[in-house]
Amino acid sequence: MTTVTPKISTFLMFTGQAEEAMNYYVSLFDDSEIRAVHRFGPNEAGPEGSVMHATFALKGQTFMCIDSVAQHAFTFTPSISLFVECDSEAEIDRLYASLTDGGAALMPLSPTPVSAKFGWVQDRYGVSWQLNLAK
Repeated sequence: MTTVTPKISTFLMFTGQAEEAMNYYVSLFDDSEIRAVHRFGPNEAGPEGSVMHATFALKGQTFMCIDSVAQHAFTFTPSISLFVECDSEAEIDRLYASLTDGGAALMPLSPTPVSAKFGWVQDRYGVSWQLNLAK
């Protein structure tokens, strides 16, 4: 797989689940891989072994993630979501079922005026996904 360094990338900040989430996402999508994981070592800012910075690809699209060392009162919100163009009905059905497992359906799978099938979900980590199967 050729690695292209994008000028703008999605950056996901977790609080201890970055590696788990990254592995989960990579398992769901074709053409996906973990590209690099840098971990906190002993006596560094974060818990030893947690993700200081990682890059991974989903369907060839580059993402980054970290385990935040800062305490904060915010998390992911559905006002920002990852929009996925699915290649088949089987793919959209599988992704919808997988991403809602432990998460929540924000919009059930159904046809729309511009989509053969569309659904919006929030996964177990709080990340929102719009799943689309074009007409």
